Amino acid sequence: MKILPKFWQKALLGAVIATSVIAGCSTQQLEKNPAAAVTHLRYQSYPGLVSLPELAQDLGYLGKIKLDYVGTVQGGPQDLLTLVSGDVDFASAFNGAVVKVIAAGLDVVPVVASYGSDTEMNVGFYVLENSPIRSARDFIGKKVAVNAFGAHYEFVIKDYLLRHGLTEKEIRDVELIVLPPVSTEQALRNGQIDIAVFSGILEKRALKSGGVRPIFKDIELYGPFTAGSYAMRKDFITEHRDAAKTFVSGVARAQEWLHHTPKEQIVTRMESIIDKRQRNETKVLIPYYTGTGVKAVGGVQKDQDFAPWVKALVKEQKLKPHQLNVSTLYSNEFNPYAAQKN
Repeated sequence: MKILPKFWQKALLGAVIATSVIAGCSTQQLEKNPAAAVTHLRYQSYPGLVSLPELAQDLGYLGKIKLDYVGTVQGGPQDLLTLVSGDVDFASAFNGAVVKVIAAGLDVVPVVASYGSDTEMNVGFYVLENSPIRSARDFIGKKVAVNAFGAHYEFVIKDYLLRHGLTEKEIRDVELIVLPPVSTEQALRNGQIDIAVFSGILEKRALKSGGVRPIFKDIELYGPFTAGSYAMRKDFITEHRDAAKTFVSGVARAQEWLHHTPKEQIVTRMESIIDKRQRNETKVLIPYYTGTGVKAVGGVQKDQDFAPWVKALVKEQKLKPHQLNVSTLYSNEFNPYAAQKN
Protein backbone atom coordinates (compact mmCIF):
# COMPACT_ATOMS: atom_id res chain seq x y z
CA MET A 1 0.00 0.00 0.00
CA LYS A 2 1.68 3.19 -1.13
CA ILE A 3 1.50 5.52 1.82
CA LEU A 4 3.94 7.72 3.68
CA PRO A 5 5.89 4.97 5.48
CA LYS A 6 7.15 7.20 8.26
CA PHE A 7 3.99 9.27 8.60
CA TRP A 8 2.97 8.13 12.05
CA GLN A 9 6.49 8.15 13.48
CA LYS A 10 7.15 11.71 12.34
CA ALA A 11 3.71 12.98 13.24
CA LEU A 12 3.76 11.47 16.70
CA LEU A 13 7.30 12.65 17.38
CA GLY A 14 6.25 16.18 16.47
CA ALA A 15 3.20 15.83 18.67
CA VAL A 16 5.27 14.67 21.63
CA ILE A 17 7.60 17.65 21.28
CA ALA A 18 4.70 20.05 20.87
CA THR A 19 2.89 18.52 23.82
CA SER A 20 5.92 19.04 26.05
CA VAL A 21 6.07 22.71 25.08
CA ILE A 22 2.35 23.19 25.59
CA ALA A 23 2.46 21.41 28.92
CA GLY A 24 5.16 23.79 30.13
CA CYS A 25 3.19 26.83 29.03
CA SER A 26 -0.03 25.46 30.52
CA THR A 27 1.64 24.84 33.88
CA GLN A 28 2.77 28.44 34.07
CA GLN A 29 -0.73 29.66 33.26
CA LEU A 30 -2.32 27.40 35.87
CA GLU A 31 0.10 28.61 38.53
CA LYS A 32 -0.97 32.17 37.83
CA ASN A 33 -4.67 31.39 37.86
CA PRO A 34 -5.25 27.81 39.03
CA ALA A 35 -8.96 28.28 39.68
CA ALA A 36 -9.81 29.71 36.25
CA ALA A 37 -12.98 28.06 34.92
CA VAL A 38 -13.12 27.06 31.27
CA THR A 39 -15.91 28.80 29.38
CA HIS A 40 -14.81 28.01 25.80
CA LEU A 41 -13.73 24.80 24.08
CA ARG A 42 -11.71 24.94 20.85
CA TYR A 43 -12.40 22.47 18.07
CA GLN A 44 -12.19 21.64 14.35
CA SER A 45 -14.96 20.32 12.12
CA TYR A 46 -15.94 19.45 8.55
CA PRO A 47 -17.54 22.10 6.30
CA GLY A 48 -21.18 21.60 5.38
CA LEU A 49 -21.80 19.16 8.23
CA VAL A 50 -22.90 19.49 11.87
CA SER A 51 -20.96 17.68 14.58
CA LEU A 52 -22.39 16.33 17.83
CA PRO A 53 -20.80 19.07 19.98
CA GLU A 54 -22.22 21.73 17.65
CA LEU A 55 -25.66 20.14 17.94
CA ALA A 56 -25.29 19.88 21.72
CA GLN A 57 -24.47 23.58 21.95
CA ASP A 58 -27.47 24.54 19.81
CA LEU A 59 -29.75 22.38 21.97
CA GLY A 60 -28.48 24.13 25.10
CA TYR A 61 -26.80 20.99 26.47
CA LEU A 62 -23.40 22.66 27.01
CA GLY A 63 -24.70 25.23 29.48
CA LYS A 64 -22.38 28.23 29.72
CA ILE A 65 -19.62 26.61 27.67
CA LYS A 66 -19.20 27.99 24.16
CA LEU A 67 -17.47 26.29 21.25
CA ASP A 68 -14.68 28.12 19.43
CA TYR A 69 -14.18 26.93 15.85
CA VAL A 70 -10.49 27.04 14.86
CA GLY A 71 -10.60 25.47 11.39
CA THR A 72 -11.40 22.59 9.07
CA VAL A 73 -10.26 19.10 9.98
CA GLN A 74 -8.84 16.70 7.37
CA GLY A 75 -9.32 13.50 9.38
CA GLY A 76 -9.14 11.85 12.78
CA PRO A 77 -5.32 11.49 13.02
CA GLN A 78 -4.85 15.18 12.20
CA ASP A 79 -7.51 16.10 14.75
CA LEU A 80 -5.74 13.99 17.40
CA LEU A 81 -2.37 15.56 16.70
CA THR A 82 -3.94 19.00 17.00
CA LEU A 83 -5.41 17.89 20.33
CA VAL A 84 -2.12 16.69 21.81
CA SER A 85 -0.35 19.85 20.63
CA GLY A 86 -2.84 21.87 22.69
CA ASP A 87 -4.47 23.70 19.78
CA VAL A 88 -7.94 22.19 20.38
CA ASP A 89 -9.65 20.85 23.49
CA PHE A 90 -11.38 17.81 21.99
CA ALA A 91 -11.02 15.70 18.87
CA SER A 92 -12.96 12.96 17.11
CA ALA A 93 -11.09 10.04 15.58
CA PHE A 94 -11.25 6.39 14.60
CA ASN A 95 -10.62 4.24 17.66
CA GLY A 96 -7.73 2.48 15.96
CA ALA A 97 -5.99 5.84 15.54
CA VAL A 98 -6.72 6.69 19.18
CA VAL A 99 -5.10 3.41 20.26
CA LYS A 100 -1.99 4.25 18.21
CA VAL A 101 -1.67 7.65 19.87
CA ILE A 102 -2.09 6.19 23.36
CA ALA A 103 0.45 3.45 22.55
CA ALA A 104 2.91 6.18 21.57
CA GLY A 105 2.70 7.50 25.12
CA LEU A 106 0.41 10.47 24.56
CA ASP A 107 -2.12 11.10 27.33
CA VAL A 108 -5.42 11.31 25.49
CA VAL A 109 -8.62 9.77 26.81
CA PRO A 110 -11.63 8.74 24.70
CA VAL A 111 -14.60 10.10 26.66
CA VAL A 112 -17.71 9.46 24.53
CA ALA A 113 -18.48 7.68 21.24
CA SER A 114 -18.63 9.95 18.20
CA TYR A 115 -19.56 7.74 15.24
CA GLY A 116 -20.08 4.15 14.20
CA SER A 117 -21.27 1.84 11.45
CA ASP A 118 -24.71 0.29 11.15
CA THR A 119 -27.13 -0.53 8.34
CA GLU A 120 -27.81 3.15 7.60
CA MET A 121 -24.48 4.80 8.43
CA ASN A 122 -21.41 2.85 7.33
CA VAL A 123 -18.25 3.01 5.23
CA GLY A 124 -18.58 1.72 1.67
CA PHE A 125 -15.91 1.32 -1.00
CA TYR A 126 -17.36 2.26 -4.38
CA VAL A 127 -16.40 2.19 -8.06
CA LEU A 128 -18.10 3.45 -11.19
CA GLU A 129 -20.80 1.15 -12.56
CA ASN A 130 -18.72 0.21 -15.61
CA SER A 131 -15.47 -0.32 -13.68
CA PRO A 132 -13.66 -3.68 -14.16
CA ILE A 133 -12.93 -3.75 -10.42
CA ARG A 134 -14.93 -6.58 -8.86
CA SER A 135 -12.80 -8.14 -6.12
CA ALA A 136 -9.97 -7.49 -3.68
CA ARG A 137 -7.32 -8.61 -6.17
CA ASP A 138 -8.54 -5.96 -8.62
CA PHE A 139 -7.37 -3.29 -6.14
CA ILE A 140 -3.73 -3.96 -7.04
CA GLY A 141 -2.27 -1.01 -8.94
CA LYS A 142 -5.40 1.11 -8.40
CA LYS A 143 -5.91 4.47 -6.69
CA VAL A 144 -8.11 4.59 -3.59
CA ALA A 145 -9.17 7.90 -2.03
CA VAL A 146 -9.01 8.16 1.77
CA ASN A 147 -9.63 11.12 4.04
CA ALA A 148 -6.34 10.70 5.94
CA PHE A 149 -3.46 8.30 6.43
CA GLY A 150 -3.67 6.12 9.55
CA ALA A 151 -7.45 6.48 9.88
CA HIS A 152 -10.58 4.33 9.59
CA TYR A 153 -10.59 3.96 5.80
CA GLU A 154 -6.96 2.85 5.53
CA PHE A 155 -7.34 0.30 8.30
CA VAL A 156 -10.46 -1.23 6.73
CA ILE A 157 -8.93 -1.38 3.24
CA LYS A 158 -5.85 -3.21 4.50
CA ASP A 159 -7.91 -5.63 6.59
CA TYR A 160 -10.20 -6.37 3.63
CA LEU A 161 -7.25 -7.08 1.33
CA LEU A 162 -5.51 -9.28 3.91
CA ARG A 163 -8.69 -11.27 4.51
CA HIS A 164 -8.91 -11.92 0.77
CA GLY A 165 -5.43 -13.32 0.46
CA LEU A 166 -3.31 -10.43 -0.77
CA THR A 167 0.31 -10.38 0.38
CA GLU A 168 1.93 -7.39 2.08
CA LYS A 169 3.82 -6.71 -1.16
CA GLU A 170 0.62 -6.73 -3.20
CA ILE A 171 -1.09 -4.45 -0.69
CA ARG A 172 1.77 -1.96 -1.03
CA ASP A 173 0.84 -1.71 -4.72
CA VAL A 174 -2.55 -0.25 -3.81
CA GLU A 175 -2.13 3.52 -3.92
CA LEU A 176 -3.86 5.62 -1.28
CA ILE A 177 -4.71 9.20 -2.27
CA VAL A 178 -5.72 11.69 0.43
CA LEU A 179 -8.77 13.75 -0.57
CA PRO A 180 -11.39 15.67 1.42
CA PRO A 181 -14.48 13.42 1.66
CA VAL A 182 -16.69 16.02 -0.02
CA SER A 183 -14.41 15.95 -3.10
CA THR A 184 -14.19 12.18 -3.48
CA GLU A 185 -17.32 11.58 -5.54
CA GLN A 186 -16.32 14.11 -8.19
CA ALA A 187 -12.78 12.69 -8.32
CA LEU A 188 -14.22 9.21 -8.95
CA ARG A 189 -16.54 10.43 -11.71
CA ASN A 190 -13.69 12.39 -13.31
CA GLY A 191 -11.45 9.32 -13.40
CA GLN A 192 -8.85 10.76 -11.03
CA ILE A 193 -9.24 7.78 -8.68
CA ASP A 194 -10.45 4.21 -9.17
CA ILE A 195 -12.12 3.57 -5.81
CA ALA A 196 -13.93 6.05 -3.57
CA VAL A 197 -14.99 5.70 0.06
CA PHE A 198 -18.49 6.95 0.78
CA SER A 199 -20.10 7.12 4.20
CA GLY A 200 -23.47 8.30 5.48
CA ILE A 201 -24.58 11.53 3.85
CA LEU A 202 -21.98 11.33 1.07
CA GLU A 203 -22.97 7.77 0.25
CA LYS A 204 -26.66 8.64 0.00
CA ARG A 205 -25.88 11.55 -2.35
CA ALA A 206 -23.67 9.41 -4.59
CA LEU A 207 -26.30 6.68 -4.82
CA LYS A 208 -29.00 9.20 -5.69
CA SER A 209 -26.82 10.54 -8.51
CA GLY A 210 -26.36 6.97 -9.75
CA GLY A 211 -23.64 5.30 -11.79
CA VAL A 212 -21.72 3.82 -8.83
CA ARG A 213 -21.71 0.42 -7.13
CA PRO A 214 -20.14 -0.90 -3.91
CA ILE A 215 -17.34 -3.46 -3.71
CA PHE A 216 -17.68 -3.97 0.04
CA LYS A 217 -18.63 -2.22 3.30
CA ASP A 218 -17.02 -2.19 6.71
CA ILE A 219 -20.10 -3.73 8.38
CA GLU A 220 -19.60 -6.80 6.17
CA LEU A 221 -16.27 -7.32 7.94
CA TYR A 222 -17.22 -6.37 11.50
CA GLY A 223 -20.99 -6.11 11.76
CA PRO A 224 -22.45 -2.97 13.40
CA PHE A 225 -19.85 -1.32 15.66
CA THR A 226 -18.81 1.92 17.34
CA ALA A 227 -15.90 3.16 15.25
CA GLY A 228 -14.75 6.44 16.77
CA SER A 229 -14.75 8.57 19.89
CA TYR A 230 -14.30 12.11 21.10
CA ALA A 231 -11.07 12.35 23.06
CA MET A 232 -9.67 14.93 25.45
CA ARG A 233 -6.22 15.37 26.99
CA LYS A 234 -5.79 13.79 30.40
CA ASP A 235 -4.26 16.96 31.86
CA PHE A 236 -7.21 19.02 30.64
CA ILE A 237 -9.68 16.60 32.26
CA THR A 238 -7.75 16.73 35.54
CA GLU A 239 -7.59 20.53 35.64
CA HIS A 240 -11.08 21.23 34.23
CA ARG A 241 -13.32 18.42 35.40
CA ASP A 242 -16.50 20.51 35.29
CA ALA A 243 -15.90 21.52 31.67
CA ALA A 244 -15.08 17.94 30.69
CA LYS A 245 -18.21 16.67 32.42
CA THR A 246 -20.39 19.27 30.73
CA PHE A 247 -18.91 18.41 27.33
CA VAL A 248 -19.37 14.64 27.68
CA SER A 249 -22.87 14.98 29.11
CA GLY A 250 -23.86 17.39 26.34
CA VAL A 251 -22.58 15.14 23.55
CA ALA A 252 -24.24 12.09 25.14
CA ARG A 253 -27.56 13.93 25.36
CA ALA A 254 -27.19 15.08 21.73
CA GLN A 255 -26.76 11.42 20.71
CA GLU A 256 -30.01 10.57 22.43
CA TRP A 257 -31.78 13.57 20.89
CA LEU A 258 -30.81 12.20 17.48
CA HIS A 259 -31.98 8.71 18.43
CA HIS A 260 -35.46 9.97 19.34
CA THR A 261 -36.11 12.87 16.94
CA PRO A 262 -37.76 12.55 13.49
CA LYS A 263 -35.39 13.05 10.57
CA GLU A 264 -37.27 16.10 9.28
CA GLN A 265 -36.68 17.93 12.56
CA ILE A 266 -33.03 16.88 12.61
CA VAL A 267 -32.45 18.22 9.09
CA THR A 268 -34.19 21.50 9.88
CA ARG A 269 -32.12 21.94 13.04
CA MET A 270 -28.83 21.19 11.31
CA GLU A 271 -29.58 23.57 8.44
CA SER A 272 -30.36 26.25 10.99
CA ILE A 273 -27.03 25.64 12.75
CA ILE A 274 -25.13 26.02 9.49
CA ASP A 275 -26.97 29.26 8.74
CA LYS A 276 -26.23 30.69 12.19
CA ARG A 277 -22.50 29.95 12.18
CA GLN A 278 -22.02 31.95 8.96
CA ARG A 279 -19.03 30.15 7.43
CA ASN A 280 -20.15 30.49 3.81
CA GLU A 281 -21.01 26.78 3.57
CA THR A 282 -23.41 24.78 1.44
CA LYS A 283 -26.30 22.88 3.05
CA VAL A 284 -26.80 20.43 0.16
CA LEU A 285 -25.56 17.43 2.16
CA ILE A 286 -27.79 17.82 5.21
CA PRO A 287 -31.01 16.35 3.68
CA TYR A 288 -29.10 13.07 3.22
CA TYR A 289 -28.52 12.74 6.98
CA THR A 290 -28.39 9.05 8.06
CA GLY A 291 -27.48 9.14 11.76
CA THR A 292 -24.21 8.78 13.63
CA GLY A 293 -24.03 4.99 13.46
CA VAL A 294 -23.68 4.78 17.25
CA LYS A 295 -26.10 2.25 18.71
CA ALA A 296 -25.00 2.57 22.36
CA VAL A 297 -27.28 4.77 24.46
CA GLY A 298 -25.62 8.16 24.96
CA GLY A 299 -22.45 7.02 23.20
CA VAL A 300 -21.33 4.95 26.20
CA GLN A 301 -18.06 3.19 25.36
CA LYS A 302 -17.09 -0.45 25.99
CA ASP A 303 -14.03 -2.68 25.65
CA GLN A 304 -15.22 -4.06 22.31
CA ASP A 305 -14.97 -0.57 20.77
CA PHE A 306 -11.18 -0.73 21.13
CA ALA A 307 -10.18 -4.39 21.54
CA PRO A 308 -10.21 -5.32 17.80
CA TRP A 309 -7.82 -2.50 16.94
CA VAL A 310 -5.46 -3.36 19.82
CA LYS A 311 -5.48 -6.99 18.64
CA ALA A 312 -4.79 -5.93 15.05
CA LEU A 313 -1.84 -3.75 16.07
CA VAL A 314 -0.41 -6.62 18.11
CA LYS A 315 -0.76 -8.87 15.07
CA GLU A 316 1.09 -6.30 12.97
CA GLN A 317 3.79 -6.19 15.69
CA LYS A 318 3.14 -2.48 16.24
CA LEU A 319 2.15 -3.26 19.83
CA LYS A 320 3.50 -5.84 22.25
CA PRO A 321 1.04 -8.39 23.71
CA HIS A 322 -0.55 -6.99 26.89
CA GLN A 323 1.13 -3.60 26.31
CA LEU A 324 -2.24 -1.91 26.64
CA ASN A 325 -5.09 -2.77 28.99
CA VAL A 326 -8.19 -2.19 26.88
CA SER A 327 -10.47 -1.49 29.85
CA THR A 328 -8.29 1.47 30.93
CA LEU A 329 -7.99 3.10 27.49
CA TYR A 330 -11.30 4.97 27.70
CA SER A 331 -13.54 6.61 30.29
CA ASN A 332 -17.30 6.74 30.82
CA GLU A 333 -16.89 8.67 34.07
CA PHE A 334 -18.82 11.73 32.93
CA ASN A 335 -21.42 10.01 30.76
CA PRO A 336 -24.86 10.26 32.42
CA TYR A 337 -26.00 7.12 30.57
CA ALA A 338 -23.10 4.93 31.73
CA ALA A 339 -25.19 3.17 34.39
CA GLN A 340 -27.74 2.03 31.81
CA LYS A 341 -27.43 -1.33 30.05
CA ASN A 342 -26.38 -1.06 26.40
